[in-house]
Amino acid sequence: MTDIANTTPSLIVRFLIATLLLFITWLLLVGKWDWAENSVGLAVAMITALISLRNFELLDGIKFTAMTPFYMVHYLVIFIIALIRSNIDVALRVLSPQLPINPAIVTVKTQLQSPLGKLILANSITLTPGTLTVDIIDDNLQIHWIDSTPGTDLAHATQAISDQFERDLRRIFI
Repeated sequence: MTDIANTTPSLIVRFLIATLLLFITWLLLVGKWDWAENSVGLAVAMITALISLRNFELLDGIKFTAMTPFYMVHYLVIFIIALIRSNIDVALRVLSPQLPINPAIVTVKTQLQSPLGKLILANSITLTPGTLTVDIIDDNLQIHWIDSTPGTDLAHATQAISDQFERDLRRIFI
């Protein structure tokens, strides 16, 4: 067991975040508000967070400010807009054979240092049609891109693929 008195602030913050996330998951699964049931859920969330505290290192890279929830909502809006645009783009390419398809594996450089931030960036890129994150190597993401012009350099690929996501993710993650 972890001795709370000897923990660093990051472990306490990690415990609180993990407890909150686990309790929210509990609430979503239960689907109703009952004091007795949710008290048990909070206790289970706290015990689970305490037992698995060392495994929640991914949460350390989150920047916590009063604006963080607003940045998260803004990121979701940007992601949904990009998702709609890329779906339309891929649908047009499928329906119009004259539109170019130049698939290639390109490297995209990220400034995110947080493993969770990199993971969310990679998944956001993968979830938008026309791009697929193949690998993350240090600060570079290897991405299969449906419309890469020959000779695409690192700066252009980074700007075209990840800048819209990364700009907002840097507000949330280290």
